Amino acid sequence: MAIKLSDHFTYSKLLRFTLPSITMMIFTSVYSVVDGLFVSNLIGENALSAVNIMFPVSMIIGAVGFMLGSGGSAIVARTMGEGKQELANRYFSMIILCVLGLGTALSALSLLFVEPLARLVGASDLLIDDCLAYGAVIFGGSVVFMLQMSFQTFFVTAELPKIGLFFSLISGVTNITLDYLFMGPLNMGIAGAAWGTVLSYAVGGILPLFFFLKPPMGTLRLCSTKLYWRELKNACINGSSELMSNLSASLISILYNLQLMRMVGELGVAAYSVMMYVDFAFAAVFLGFSMGSGPIISFHYGAGNEEELKSIFRKSISVISIASVFMVAMAQLLGRPLAMAYVGYNPELLEMTVHGFRIFAFSYLFCGFGVYGSGFFTALCNGAISALISFLRLFLFRGGMVLLLPLFFKLDGIWLAVTVADALGALVSVLLIWKYRKRYHYL
Repeated sequence: MAIKLSDHFTYSKLLRFTLPSITMMIFTSVYSVVDGLFVSNLIGENALSAVNIMFPVSMIIGAVGFMLGSGGSAIVARTMGEGKQELANRYFSMIILCVLGLGTALSALSLLFVEPLARLVGASDLLIDDCLAYGAVIFGGSVVFMLQMSFQTFFVTAELPKIGLFFSLISGVTNITLDYLFMGPLNMGIAGAAWGTVLSYAVGGILPLFFFLKPPMGTLRLCSTKLYWRELKNACINGSSELMSNLSASLISILYNLQLMRMVGELGVAAYSVMMYVDFAFAAVFLGFSMGSGPIISFHYGAGNEEELKSIFRKSISVISIASVFMVAMAQLLGRPLAMAYVGYNPELLEMTVHGFRIFAFSYLFCGFGVYGSGFFTALCNGAISALISFLRLFLFRGGMVLLLPLFFKLDGIWLAVTVADALGALVSVLLIWKYRKRYHYL
């Protein structure tokens, strides 16, 4: 039986509803992980460093898609909870058209500044050619990346998380297949990695357009619409946390790269690249749960169902707590095997990566609470508080720690910075959740 947003959610039903989103985020991260595996093993550590230097810039460009998708989906789900389905469809259609238009403009604009951007974020003379070859393709594909990220959220809002997972799986298989083909038999080098990624984005971003034009199932469809300035503004404000998350994470990745280039050179950037690829897969669990549970919260908030809101919140915190402990244990257990898959050919780089990741992995004790806290306030349409959590956790705390801790702990300070920052971010989330409990009645 299909699970509806209006249902009462037991633990079992909550996990079944959010599992496709969790799986979708894991799989999305896995094909980024596969990118790194192919690049590192088929081209080398310098190419891996180049990808890690340029990819955060593409995430900054694509952050608008995250903002409109997540912020807009909360507004659409709340409107559905108020019983206004046709209006929800028009809001949905407007947001997708805005993503398409803005994405096209940003893709074109970013192509004009590939080399200055590469130099700005730390590309050395040794890495610049690979950075330009990768960046030109990945920047041009920003529009389909933004569409894919938006649709991932809206499939959940449409009560079709399994269909969203299906599109994500097709996209991931496309990426893995094309990575092997382009970097292997066709010998396209690092540009092949970028083309494989962009074409997989196109599968996940363009095919859903046709699906939502005449959906055979679900509650949302693309239809004729107009520009609703107030709702667009609210979507931007409400999604500002996701914009802040992506901007902050990308800027901090650039800062990490600059610090590592200063301290240990290209080898340090390669080690950090491996950690980030592994981190994508682990953090995807928390991101997927937050994405999957968000429309449920928005719907019951819009419907004024306070008891169900309290129930979902309590269950969600329990799930996050258990997952946090499990994730740390898994990260410690799998750290060396995962690093071996990437850089087993270089003993010095391998040991640096394993040592750093074992310190970094303790961040998973705290990461989930910061991610969920930000997503929770987005679902309640309080974008300002959500953005505040994201800004503090991902920018101020991480940025501050990566500058401060190396002064005392040298290279280990860089690996420790994320753990300390996420602990502070979790504390902020808990304090803000407690502060706003009487306004939203989730406790």
